[in-house]
Amino acid sequence: MRRAVAPGAVRVQEILGPHYEVVEFDERTATSAEAAAAVGCTVAQIAKSLVFRTRGGRPVLVVASGSNRVDERKVGAILGERIERAEAEFVRQTTGYAIGGVAPVGHTVAADVLLDADLKAHDTIWAAAGTPNAVFRLTPGDLERLTGGRFVEIAKRNAQAG
Repeated sequence: MRRAVAPGAVRVQEILGPHYEVVEFDERTATSAEAAAAVGCTVAQIAKSLVFRTRGGRPVLVVASGSNRVDERKVGAILGERIERAEAEFVRQTTGYAIGGVAPVGHTVAADVLLDADLKAHDTIWAAAGTPNAVFRLTPGDLERLTGGRFVEIAKRNAQAG
């Protein structure tokens, strides 16, 4: 682990300011499992940034716990509009980052931001920082403040047999 030197990670560090530290690893942190292994935390503590697109073309940022799958129907119901997973080029154009390194801050285009309520169960979480091997540590409260997002129930849950 070392301080950020890659341009994308340095950009995120500049956006975050001195109260946060963007760190880079030699190994990839592009998936929740890779990031958790590199950082030494649980997969649930990884705040993965996923970009969706409304039918009207608006970007939607969902920051989900690394252990959860996003229920797109729940997200659509919250927004009042159906969503779909965004293509790689749309992600890059609207966020300024490539998939695997999408930070929850510093996007090119303002997006609707929804935060997975399950992230609030952790004192510390880790988010991507602009490259596939950079992350930063924060709290759920920090995430809410930095993104302007709101915590909602967006995780896909298995149906319970009754």
